[in-house]
Amino acid sequence: MSRIGKAPIPIPATVKFAITGAHIKVDGPKGKLEFTHHPNMTVKLDGGVVTVTRPDDDRQNRALHGLTRALVNNMVVGVSDGYTKRLKITGVGYQASMKGKAVELTVGFANRVLLEPPEGVTVAVPDPTTIVVTGADKQKVGQFAAEVRASKKPEPYKGKGVSYEGEVVRRKEGKTFTK
Repeated sequence: MSRIGKAPIPIPATVKFAITGAHIKVDGPKGKLEFTHHPNMTVKLDGGVVTVTRPDDDRQNRALHGLTRALVNNMVVGVSDGYTKRLKITGVGYQASMKGKAVELTVGFANRVLLEPPEGVTVAVPDPTTIVVTGADKQKVGQFAAEVRASKKPEPYKGKGVSYEGEVVRRKEGKTFTK
């Protein structure tokens, strides 16, 4: 049995959870999410606890068991608490600013980089070197944060660029001259 798949998912009182066949709707204070799971999996709601079961120990069903449970759990956590990714900008003159709903990056290119967040994702710039990406959908938040980071990845010699908060950038030693 999958250790992740067999764990029950508690539903908080502030979250509405509805199952219609293979379609799941989750509604909470942070937003609404929908998901259609694989027809082999069975998702049941019993008294405020959701369980995911599989029909047999087939290889595909074993893989889908943990995946389905993790996706449903991420939906419940997303609509109740939400997800947040923080990014730090390092480098002289490198900064971020808001332009409407989009984030505008000045990261060493001739033109500024303008990135528009997807629906359901909000971006905040509390100071010029910090970007905060928040939303209910874990996949969308992580994907947009990865796109912001990909605009200028941290380089290994001076560490300049956009990195996740707490990310360790491996630094390389530059050229040395001996005399």
